[in-house]
Order: sequence, then C-alpha cells, then structure tokens
Amino acid sequence: MSRGLLSPRGGAGALADLFGRTPLVDGQRVGPARRRARRARALARLARRAVVLGVVLAGVAATLAGARWATTSPRFAIAGVEVHGASRVPVPRILAAAAIVPGTNLWTLDGGAVAARVSALPEIRRADIVRELPNRVTIVVEERRPFTLVHAGRLHWMDEEGRVLSEERRAVVPGVPVISGLTEEELVSMRTSPGPKARAAVALIRALLRSGNALAAEISEIDMSRPEGPVLYTVDGVEVRLGAEDWDERLARLEGVLAQVATQDVSGVDLRFKDQVVLRRGPVR
Repeated sequence: MSRGLLSPRGGAGALADLFGRTPLVDGQRVGPARRRARRARALARLARRAVVLGVVLAGVAATLAGARWATTSPRFAIAGVEVHGASRVPVPRILAAAAIVPGTNLWTLDGGAVAARVSALPEIRRADIVRELPNRVTIVVEERRPFTLVHAGRLHWMDEEGRVLSEERRAVVPGVPVISGLTEEELVSMRTSPGPKARAAVALIRALLRSGNALAAEISEIDMSRPEGPVLYTVDGVEVRLGAEDWDERLARLEGVLAQVATQDVSGVDLRFKDQVVLRRGPVR
C-alpha cells in the first residue's frame, strides 16, 4: 500500500489544521461579560415594550369603561326635544316624525335616522340633529318655500323644485301663475319627486319672470295637460298656445302681441309657428 493513501487500517494520525484563525473569527468570540450585557439590553427592551403595552391596554380599558358609563348613565337620558326653524309645519308633526322616545340615551340616539324621518315630510327640505349636554336634543329644520299653487280639484302649494307641499284651503293669490292640468296620481308622486310636467311648469314660470314683471302679471294660469305643450291663460281669459320649446323667444313676442290685441275681440293667440302669430277671433272665455 502506498504511503500516500489514508486507510482505516492505517494507524491513527493527526490531521493538520489547514486554515488558521483569522482576526475576524477571533473578534466573534463572546466572553461572559459581553453575553451578560446583551441579555441585559434585551431584557430592558422587553420591559419597555411591556410598559407601553400596559399603558395601551389601560387606555383601552378606560375608554371602554367611559363609553359604557356614557351610554348607560341616567344623566344622559333624553328629557326634552326642541324644534327650530319651523314656521309652516306644526311642531307636533315634526316631533311625531322624529319619533324620539323620552329616556333614550343621548349618545346611542341614531341622529341620521331621526333626520331622515323628519326630512321625509313633504314640507321639509333638510333636518339636522343637535345633541345638547347632558340630556336634550334640538331638531333644526329648513322648510321648503311655497312657489305657486297647483289646481287639481283642490289647491296645493308647490315649491320651486316641483314638489307638492300641502293643501291650501284659504283663498289666496300667488305671485306667479297657477298650474293646472295635473292628475291626482301626478300630485301624489310629486310629494316625493317632481314629475316632468311639474319641472316644465317651473321652467316656464322662470322664463316668464325673466321676461319682465309686466308679462308675468298678465298670465293667471298655465295648463300642462295639452300634448303639444303648455297653454297660458291671461287674466282676461285669452288662451295662448306657446308650444314645447323656445319659450324665451315666444314670450318676448307675446308681450307685444297682447299689447296690440288688448282692445280687439281676440280669444286666442297661437305662437307655435316660427315667426308667425295666429289670432283667434271671438269672445274670450
């Protein structure tokens, strides 16, 4: 057997250390003092984290305890509800819609739900709920403003958005023309959302107001029942067929026409044809 080979049968020989220790390896040797210092720093970090966690948990517990006290204490049981901003809508009707039960906790009261119930009243545009410590609630409402009257068997007020507000039983004179030609079904739907006829009537009244106070004062009624477009009636009973478009231009012509036929036996004016005015002779209605 060659002496250059290692064999299990060979005698035990010492293996040489082929690599010596470098300064980097020597520097990694940790003595007992350094290990103790590292353990002390690790324990200090854990202690600081434990303190922070304890403070957080204590804060959460205090918050939960405070919230429980605030939502169960008799001190915050609602004892009174006030309404501000109502002039046309009776306060008892608003309180009934709000449905705030006396004794309800001030902080558990669902203000959004209360505001939604009050805003659902046809005459209310917006409602806000204000909590007043320790045990009172104020409902601040913005009412819809009456714009004109709708005649459909009975008189109803309508606002500028075309929503029906309430019935009017007294004899009143609105500042703008009365709307007619709407069905009972249309009036019912206009309590929650204005229909196309109501929006068109409002747009026509605005066009009348833009044309000047003199012409607006001449028109007493706007009939929205005709398929060809609104029909106006003057205070003298003259029927004016306006068509479904170009109202500003046609109203500008109408003012001059009414001035010319004021002394004539004219019962109707038709402005639906471009650059033409058709007059109907006969007694006014």
